[in-house]
Amino acid sequence: MAANPTEFFKSKAEQINSAGDALSGINAVYQFNLSGDDGGSWVIDLASDSKGVRTGEEDGAQCVISMTSADFMSMIQGSLNPQMAFMTGKLRVKGDMGLALKLQTILG
Repeated sequence: MAANPTEFFKSKAEQINSAGDALSGINAVYQFNLSGDDGGSWVIDLASDSKGVRTGEEDGAQCVISMTSADFMSMIQGSLNPQMAFMTGKLRVKGDMGLALKLQTILG
């Protein structure tokens, strides 16, 4: 289990590279903006031919996720319910909500 967002996104990049067609049904670019300690910005690109994860920001992202890095790690580790995080304002989504609902498939 990743100890911080940087480790999580690094392992997610390896999973996406080895997943092959498992994520072929999701054609989107996700932007993650995490604040606080260990925060930063990451992009999960499932729309281009070179699917992957990179640091930084993507202006054309269809779904932007914003939260604290501590809440993000709690959500990834299963101690924070994503729906509850959204309803209580800990998880903010900008853009396509349908894509946000597919996040569990991507982040799981």
